[in-house]
Amino acid sequence: MQYHDRVYGEVAIADPVVLELISDPAIQRLKGIDQAGYRPLWKSPDAYNTNEDFSRYSHSLGVFVLLRKYGASLEEQIAGLLHDVSHSAFSHCIDYALSHRSGAIQDHQDEYFLDYIQQTNIPNILTKHGYDPTYIFDEKNFPLLERPLPDLCADRIDYALRNAEAFEKDWPRERITELLQKLVVRDSRWIFTDVRAARVFAELFRHLNNTYFASFLGAVMLQTVGDYLAYALDKKYIIYDDLYTTDQIVLGKIKPHHDDDKRLTELFRRMNSREHVVHDPHEYDRAVVCKSRIVDPYCMRDGIAVKLSDVEPAWLPIVRQEMEPKKYFLKFT
Repeated sequence: MQYHDRVYGEVAIADPVVLELISDPAIQRLKGIDQAGYRPLWKSPDAYNTNEDFSRYSHSLGVFVLLRKYGASLEEQIAGLLHDVSHSAFSHCIDYALSHRSGAIQDHQDEYFLDYIQQTNIPNILTKHGYDPTYIFDEKNFPLLERPLPDLCADRIDYALRNAEAFEKDWPRERITELLQKLVVRDSRWIFTDVRAARVFAELFRHLNNTYFASFLGAVMLQTVGDYLAYALDKKYIIYDDLYTTDQIVLGKIKPHHDDDKRLTELFRRMNSREHVVHDPHEYDRAVVCKSRIVDPYCMRDGIAVKLSDVEPAWLPIVRQEMEPKKYFLKFT
């Protein structure tokens, strides 16, 4: 299989276990799950009318390719391919649709991972090819794939560069390639070969966090889509299992009820209109808490791997500030 990734370029995939996993319906389903959640609001109203692939599938393959290019074990590559398989439709919007969830954590996908993946054919595929599913499914075994914030990991590197390539005009693939050339793996850690590259990536990540991940429009998207899904669940227009289909299948099941349900129609309008909502901490309809992300990458200085904040102390208070959840107050006009 010859796969073209818009961030990393061409890669040949020949491992039988990987090919079988990629073709499995559980992985193929991710083609219908938007990486961000619901782009028409925070990106542009016609976001779904373009040919760009910004799905959980492309991110999952991207993490796999990144780990492969930097010499991770095949087990870690497989774990990277599978790490998002339990995402629901509309990604992290689900954390705002389920009443017991906290948007500041956004961990429903992680908590549901084992339950969901055991319902798929993935454990059988792994066993058939001689791999231990229990080992593959435990992210603690794979420090290149996942690390706690604010450390770098393959997941974080990929979604940052994928966002930059898709939405930032100043970040064409050539510039991303130059940055990747400054990235190495040593002692199971991602390290930039110089301080400048670490700073460039860290500042890019901060910009993406404040423009997309934890921005005001990001908060509006997460909450309004969450409200729409929660209402549809409450009215039984959809059931919980429907959330584990795709974005468009879920919308297709809900939309026929718009004509007879004014509240549902209003909630749909909210999640498609950025002009009718403002941030007002004094008079608001919804208080929204968003998970905020920041990185403090390792870089080489005088032959030693150190954190960016060790070299540039001014970065440390920025890290502490950006690690705190962001709160917004939505007033719908």
